[in-house]
Amino acid sequence: MVHISAAGFLAAALAFLAVATVLAIGWRRGRATGGLLLVAVLVSALWGAGLAGLHWADALNAHWVALLDALRLGGWLAFLLSLVRLSAPPLAFRALAGICGVVVAGASLAALSGIALPGGVPAWGSSLPSMAGIAGAVLGLVLLEQVYRNTREEGRWALKHLFLAVGTLLVFDLFLFADALLMRVPDFDLWAARGYVNALLAPLIAVAAARNPEWNLDVYVSRRFVLHTASLMGAGVYLLVMALAAYSIRIYGGAWGGPVQFVFLVGSLVLLLVVAFSGQIQARMRVFFSKHFFNYRYDYREEWLRFTRTLTAEEGNIPLKQRVIQAVAQVVESPGGMLWQERDGFLVPTALWNMSEPEEAQEPAFGDLVSFLEGQEWILTVDEWRQNPEWYGGLDMPPWLAGLARAWLLVPLLHRDRLQGFLVLARSRAGNLELNWEDFDLLRTLGRQAASYLAQEEAAEALGRAQQFETFNRLSAFVLHDLKNIIGQLSMLARNARRHADNPEFMADAVTTIEHSVGRMNQLMAQLRGGVQSDRVAQVDLAAAVQEAAGPHGTGSPEPKLDLPEEGVRVEADRGRLIAVLGHVIQNARDATPEEGSVRVALTREGEWAQVDVVDSGTGMDSEFVRERLFRPFDTSKGDTGMGIGAYEAREYARELGGDVEVYSASGKGTRFRFRLPASVGAASAQPPVGEVSN
Repeated sequence: MVHISAAGFLAAALAFLAVATVLAIGWRRGRATGGLLLVAVLVSALWGAGLAGLHWADALNAHWVALLDALRLGGWLAFLLSLVRLSAPPLAFRALAGICGVVVAGASLAALSGIALPGGVPAWGSSLPSMAGIAGAVLGLVLLEQVYRNTREEGRWALKHLFLAVGTLLVFDLFLFADALLMRVPDFDLWAARGYVNALLAPLIAVAAARNPEWNLDVYVSRRFVLHTASLMGAGVYLLVMALAAYSIRIYGGAWGGPVQFVFLVGSLVLLLVVAFSGQIQARMRVFFSKHFFNYRYDYREEWLRFTRTLTAEEGNIPLKQRVIQAVAQVVESPGGMLWQERDGFLVPTALWNMSEPEEAQEPAFGDLVSFLEGQEWILTVDEWRQNPEWYGGLDMPPWLAGLARAWLLVPLLHRDRLQGFLVLARSRAGNLELNWEDFDLLRTLGRQAASYLAQEEAAEALGRAQQFETFNRLSAFVLHDLKNIIGQLSMLARNARRHADNPEFMADAVTTIEHSVGRMNQLMAQLRGGVQSDRVAQVDLAAAVQEAAGPHGTGSPEPKLDLPEEGVRVEADRGRLIAVLGHVIQNARDATPEEGSVRVALTREGEWAQVDVVDSGTGMDSEFVRERLFRPFDTSKGDTGMGIGAYEAREYARELGGDVEVYSASGKGTRFRFRLPASVGAASAQPPVGEVSN
């Protein structure tokens, strides 16, 4: 019995110490009520630790028991007096305070006087300590009754856990001391249970403190912790009862006792697992604890984090629209829903989650229901709408909603005060859940947040379509630019054909030009069919590419002079596109240079870079034109004969390959257009020196 009693008082000490720790962290100096509550809890922890130590040291006697009881009583009476002072008349308060002082002082003096109990057992039921204990318990109950009577009815909700905890402690002590006084010896079972009773009641004090922010106690009790703790305690009590029942079956079941006991235990365990994994029961428990143990129904931090996690989760490739339904529905324990959005002048279901699509599921985008949701932003309760349509301005319920038996709530999704859509949620698993302003405000807020996600998704889809059109338009511009160059080559060939038809060299050049033009047009057709520029990247001999780009199929004079190394330089590129880009730059140099001028193309290797310089002695460009206009798409200085994308395409492709272009030019002094491309790994590491290419 000694060790059982000691364990109980130790449990009480630990429980009150935990509560005191929470209160000490949250308490802000300035209000006496919170400070006195902290003192009362700390004294209770000291009381439990002292009695546990006396038990284990086998040193229990009336002197220490009475002293510890007097200290604990004084702490709780001081706290209750601070509550009474808030509403009691000054004269009555002073009288109660004086009586409390006398009782606590008398009990302390009686303990300090050294009245000892005989023996080592707790037979401390002599008259004076027992009477002091009875007086203190009665006085505490009087103060508690005064607090209850002077608290308004709406304020008692915040104090009911305090009344329950402190009232139970005082009533238990009253019964214990009264029994000891009558029987001249304490009841050992009551004494052993005293510590455990105090330990069980300590959490209620923390809940009471959390419900009274005017005490300046910022106590946070996690809903998840309360739910899990209550579930575990309930499961423990259930298993204990089932074990006792199974034991009784084994004892009194005769020959069938053993098998029936095991069947009963297995059945009990299966039933416990079914209840533990029941979503409906869990939902009801969450609602119950949120309603009866906390100031607000929701833990907004937890709800917001869960809402955000659901919206942003990408596991399982669940579409955003379905995640929006889940994120809002889980707040009110709804097991399903559907999302409605505008399509071609009607709002129609665009996503479903555990809910069937109704027949004729469409709602006019400018109908009464949409206008009401957008204008009022009300959360429509379907049952309430059926019973009291006048509350909703006589709004007629759509046929598709009237025939939807599981429909419970309509939640508007507003983005920038425009209806993005609405949610239809199925009935809650928590039963007939009564919604209040807190539920409606939270649903409105979540609806706006969900609408912003849907609007962002639609904007991303629209941007993607715009980028596809931009890619196609850009490809079309490049194709037109190539066609213009091909047409120019073929036009020059047609003009010279009559004069040089009998010239074998001309005919050979003509055939080469036609073959090149046909090949280039076939490549353009392939690009148009695919809709994008599909590069076939491979190692390309840059010298051969330069030679082909500067070949006889170009137009105008002068003919470019090539300065190429003997050893090949290779780059990773699409050969056809690289030749086309180089050809554009060489052709631009020929167009800008008079017949008596010169155009030179030189290929060099500088470390890990391959460089192609296209140098002309033409009209040149000033620095402002190079900086502001040269690489601007569709900006040309050639009038109607140019498109203004050749230089832009050359730079963009060089950058795609990991290189760049450099332009050195001056008005009247010509231009140097330099490609810098990364050389392939297999290319030669050194090249023969090439003379400086100058303007």
